Amino acid sequence: MATGHFKQGIAGGRLSPEQYADNFSDLHPPLDHHEALVESDRCYFCYDAPCMNACPTSIDIPLFIRQISTGNPIGSAKTIFDQNILGGMCARVCPTETLCEQVCVREVAEGKPVQIGRLQRYATDVAMAENKQFYPRAAPTGKTVAVVGAGPAGLAAAHRLARHGHDVTILEARPKAGGLNEYGIAAYKSIDNFAQAEVDYITSIGGIDIQNGKALGRDYQLSDLTRNYDAVFLGMGLGGVNALRAEGEDAQGVTNAVEFIAELRQASDLASLPVGRRVVVIGGGMTAIDAAVQSKLLGAEEVTICYRRGQEHMNASEFEQDLAAANGVTIRHWLQPKRVIAEGGKVSGIELEYTAMKGDKLVGTGERLTLTADQVFKAIGQSFVPAALNGSGALLALEAGRIKVDAEGRTSLANVWAGGDCIFGGDDLTVSAVAQGRDAAESIHRALTSNGRA
Repeated sequence: MATGHFKQGIAGGRLSPEQYADNFSDLHPPLDHHEALVESDRCYFCYDAPCMNACPTSIDIPLFIRQISTGNPIGSAKTIFDQNILGGMCARVCPTETLCEQVCVREVAEGKPVQIGRLQRYATDVAMAENKQFYPRAAPTGKTVAVVGAGPAGLAAAHRLARHGHDVTILEARPKAGGLNEYGIAAYKSIDNFAQAEVDYITSIGGIDIQNGKALGRDYQLSDLTRNYDAVFLGMGLGGVNALRAEGEDAQGVTNAVEFIAELRQASDLASLPVGRRVVVIGGGMTAIDAAVQSKLLGAEEVTICYRRGQEHMNASEFEQDLAAANGVTIRHWLQPKRVIAEGGKVSGIELEYTAMKGDKLVGTGERLTLTADQVFKAIGQSFVPAALNGSGALLALEAGRIKVDAEGRTSLANVWAGGDCIFGGDDLTVSAVAQGRDAAESIHRALTSNGRA
């Protein structure tokens, strides 16, 4: 055990450099050429394949796998990128175990699906390593489109619009493009600065200008965009973090899980990142798992996830839950936070209440449990912050706190589309955001070419 592992409180340098490097190595090492051929041979190349129907971007999965099996990874990559220009990242972060691989005929028959995600990564990695560009840009149309947010939805929309010859300006609030791919995904899922390599690959088509440090409502208004551009696409994601609604949550040591993950992704020295000795994560989704596992990998001694409902209700997939368990994370169910216990302003524990279902309603039982902790992570979801829109003087229709759109991604405001996590009905998946950005771009293109203005 490395010296410093049992430092009290929140501290860095709990592990040796070798342990950090090993802990944050690639979660799913890439397939080599031979492994890809062997795995592709397991595919039945189904007609009306259930895996393709389960893919939010409708990639022709049997075709791309057949192309790998015949020694044509470049052709395979084109099949993937035709539907999903962020296919490289989606291959790394998509919960394939609950999408394409869950319905794979091999999974249903044998309990061992074709490794679709790893095959997708193999093909896209080959194409990106060779910087193989499949899409020439159409002749410039003279039309301009503003894209708010350089996350998966914004990048997918921008690439498709640029393909059609429109000039795209992406306005991104953060210092780097990529959105959650850059700031919100566990470090072991995307190593070697892949998110930025993908941004460079996407923007190399030309006609896309990314301006960083530009926040809607602070540096410009939506009314500015609708006045100065022919169309606008909103893909700014979710900026708010839901509160625990527990007494004492302002104590030092209570942290937003998304901020912790972002800080970790941007860190050049993992040893400099402080983490608690005993960590409690509140939540049941992918963010909760990512924060918990990475806390353990940074050297936390005890990490516990507390979720207010049962295992079957968790948004995190079974694979992610198993990953947490394999890394020594304890997951406890039917517990909700009531009070953060602090000593000298710093977290020393958390008091939780047991919960139960009463009819169709979740209720507290009155029975309490206290866990010792010096760090508590909030991972109970994010919310859309509409204030930036309201400052424009042009109110968009919202539904359940997010932007309301039609089937093509059109908002209630003329010439404005939206997609990704900021829209009502989104499922907070990278692959779904890509599909929404791509489809909204096609709708914008039709509008711009039919009457000259969206």
